[in-house]
Amino acid sequence: MSSGRLGICLLNISEARNRLILENVAQAATRSTGGSPGILSSVLNIFQDIDYNRSVLTIAAPINHLKAAVCGACKEAYRQIDLSKQEGVHPRLGAVDLIPIYPLMSSVSLKECGEIAHSIAEELSDEITGTSFFLFGSADWPEQRGLVPRRKAVGWFKGKHGIDWSKFSHDLGAPPSSRYGLTGCGASHYVTNCNVTIDTQDLAFGQEIVHAIRATTPGGLPGVQAMAFPHEGTIEIACNVASLPKHDQSAGGNASNDDTTKEHCPLVLDYTSPETIEQRVKDLAGQKGIRMVGTTLIGFRPEEACKLAIDALQSGNNQLWKSRGVRLM
Repeated sequence: MSSGRLGICLLNISEARNRLILENVAQAATRSTGGSPGILSSVLNIFQDIDYNRSVLTIAAPINHLKAAVCGACKEAYRQIDLSKQEGVHPRLGAVDLIPIYPLMSSVSLKECGEIAHSIAEELSDEITGTSFFLFGSADWPEQRGLVPRRKAVGWFKGKHGIDWSKFSHDLGAPPSSRYGLTGCGASHYVTNCNVTIDTQDLAFGQEIVHAIRATTPGGLPGVQAMAFPHEGTIEIACNVASLPKHDQSAGGNASNDDTTKEHCPLVLDYTSPETIEQRVKDLAGQKGIRMVGTTLIGFRPEEACKLAIDALQSGNNQLWKSRGVRLM
């Protein structure tokens, strides 16, 4: 299997307490691309948070096969997850809550990823009656609004058990309902998810830290969007870390007009590292005498995800997560 033109999806689903459902969703991702010879997709990782009742499946594939893998996983998730029965402390609006498509190779454009994301939302809304979608990033034409402003616009941050679905807007599919909810689907450059836990139950203080580290705050960390949640008797600072491509995307840092080289060249990204986020949170918490408990990466850094995807697909390992195990919190 060629390692060129890879894409990836960090699929967020509103289920973490039923291991069998997670395994079925992972199997469906690779079963959906099984009609062609060779391994055409791989589930690299499953991250499962029991308290949040939320899981993230990392699905990688050549960009022309990514839609089939993601749609297969989503259809299984919609079949098995009834959002009206789901409870957890993390905001959510959908049984399948988020479908973000990211390029892994410099030869894969955001426009292409956006078209794939839009097509995923269209197929799912056509085939799963009652599903509903809002679009973001490169799938949201012509505005191309980011995930955070779109979430604010549709009311994602108010998403919890027992909400009034008549107040929520959508872009594609049926009006949002208690069974399936409302799913975000879009494309951007890779977003790293990094959570830092501090030893306190003071949510207001956690929100102070969130404000201090956000990219929108003067002196904040570039690309960092953050929220604070109660989590297993502590406060978790949950960070989404946006990335941007470095200017020189040629192999080895040298300019090249070789299309074959460019196709196989991983996309090199700039982003605030988890270590930088951890240290900033640790320093801010320490000012109040509060210790840091630890830091968790949800999935991988972009360069690690790319390497694992290439290795898994070339070696024919379509369920890499099994050798890594489900990561729990």
